[in-house]
Amino acid sequence: MGSDSDLPVVEKAVSQLKELGIPVEAHVMSAHRTPEESAEFARSARRNGFGVILAAAGKAAHLAGVLAAHTTLPVIGIPIRSGAMNGLDALLSTAQMPAGVPVAAVGIDEAQNAALLAARMLAIEDAALAEKLDERREAMRQAVLRKDADLRKRLGDV
Repeated sequence: MGSDSDLPVVEKAVSQLKELGIPVEAHVMSAHRTPEESAEFARSARRNGFGVILAAAGKAAHLAGVLAAHTTLPVIGIPIRSGAMNGLDALLSTAQMPAGVPVAAVGIDEAQNAALLAARMLAIEDAALAEKLDERREAMRQAVLRKDADLRKRLGDV
């Protein structure tokens, strides 16, 4: 994450990944204040066992792009709501990458979706993880069906 102030958002990704049994590391690094360390982290990430990198940052939000410039691993940017533009600047900085430096972007503060997207990427080669994701999706489906049945019971035939 670009700052420790991003932790309340990033914690949602961390807990989601842990729930799925995916090992997680969290670091504070800045595209602007620690560019060498950020680049080295990205260059060594594959060798250090990473499969996907999540990068949370607000305002100018260059962290995801800097990391993506130094690795061929998938990078998922999490724009953080902050500043005068309430996260729109971070969303645009994360999503509008130049050709050849892809970054996937989720919605502003949507760390849980970033974690689930990372899990889906990892599940391409991990059948057990794919099964956990299928079970999670079925649980969400059942929850919506229960809510629909409750609503129709409450409102009667409309």
